[in-house]
Amino acid sequence: MKVKNSRATQSMRVTTDGKNLVSHAGTALLSELADRSGLTGSMSLAMSGCGIKWHTHDPGVVLTHLAVAIADGADCLADLAALREQSELFGPVASIPTAWRAVEATTAAELRAIPEAIAAARAKVWAASPPRDSLVWDFDATLVNSCSEKEDATPTYKLGFGFFPLGVWCDTTNEPLAAMLRPGRAGANDADDHVTLLHQALSGLPEEYQVGHFDGDHPALVTHPILVRADAAGATHGFVDAIVSANCDFSIGFPIDQGVRDALVLVQEEDWRQARETDGSVRDGAWVTELTDLIPLAAWPEDTRLIMRRERPHPGAQLTLFDTSEGFRHTCFITNTEGSDIASLELRQRGHARVEDRIRNWKDCGLANLPFDSFVRNEAWVAVSLIAGALLAWSQMLCFDGVLAKAEPKTIRYRVLHVAALLVHKSRGLTLRLDKTWPWANDLCEAFARLRAAIP
Repeated sequence: MKVKNSRATQSMRVTTDGKNLVSHAGTALLSELADRSGLTGSMSLAMSGCGIKWHTHDPGVVLTHLAVAIADGADCLADLAALREQSELFGPVASIPTAWRAVEATTAAELRAIPEAIAAARAKVWAASPPRDSLVWDFDATLVNSCSEKEDATPTYKLGFGFFPLGVWCDTTNEPLAAMLRPGRAGANDADDHVTLLHQALSGLPEEYQVGHFDGDHPALVTHPILVRADAAGATHGFVDAIVSANCDFSIGFPIDQGVRDALVLVQEEDWRQARETDGSVRDGAWVTELTDLIPLAAWPEDTRLIMRRERPHPGAQLTLFDTSEGFRHTCFITNTEGSDIASLELRQRGHARVEDRIRNWKDCGLANLPFDSFVRNEAWVAVSLIAGALLAWSQMLCFDGVLAKAEPKTIRYRVLHVAALLVHKSRGLTLRLDKTWPWANDLCEAFARLRAAIP
């Protein structure tokens, strides 16, 4: 009778006499990316006016190390220890008190300068690997619960307690562009907050991508079109007017009020068209139609269109009384994009759902835990978390292909960043020797080579 193995590991002897071994070796890819993109130097410049004399650690470098640690999975300052104990790989890394002082020194002026540092690095990364398609931006807000009373943490609309940050992501490159930490009582449809983030995101683009998107620019000057997407919280006149003033297209969810319901009653069955899947096939049980001529839209920008989708509800879906009587779940959105193919426009708006993935990844890169009691310090943490998200996205743009180019942070960490290696000292410098049996060792080795070729 064959005996089955009932152990989860092999018997072994554990010692502490290993030499020149480094953990989290793959994380050095992110710190090297920060250096080569100019982010580290730009962060140093952004923090140069913080008013504190630093004898050993540059505050910009401290925050860059913190961003690398967050990308590696850190969610508090104490987690910097994983980098600090590997100084041969990452250089001198600040202690917890020094990192605290760097965050404490990040005030309003520094919070304005940090996005400029990120923008300078983004210009270098995009020059090496330009976005393949037109830019698509997704706006959305998310709740972050707080387990203790922190400054400006307030009750939320879901009866929780904490914050309600708003962010914008570039769906084309999978990177965060801007974010705003807000109290929990902040409105989901606050037009001023949306407009502020829109302008921050525009100013964070490389100069050639900004052409034609300044207020007063003629639409013909636009060389890189931008589509702005949002859910119904973005359907405010102030936000939509700002989008149009920036010569951008919009595709924004629209609330179904009585006027929309009255218009829907006038739609004939033959007016509905089959919705599509991303591969071009017919989406089963879903149809789209246009309501532009059936509802007054004069208060919205010229060329605004209203498009509706109906679909058979999935099991467990919560329907309104109107949906219950119709037997379908209805959603609609407004857009200023021309064209008769409304099924393609609806498919494009449906892609806004990917913002939920971006938010989940943002929370996995520091947002889930705002570790400070001060609102300004937590704003600094959010700014650094955006750098962490950008470093991960840029590394995927420049260094990986296939599965790793689209993987989420947790997958990148387990397969690439959290890799042990042997650090060998030679006369010509250091050599990082990866375990040849590790399935993704070649991917990591190739990633370093690609980075150095893309940004010498």
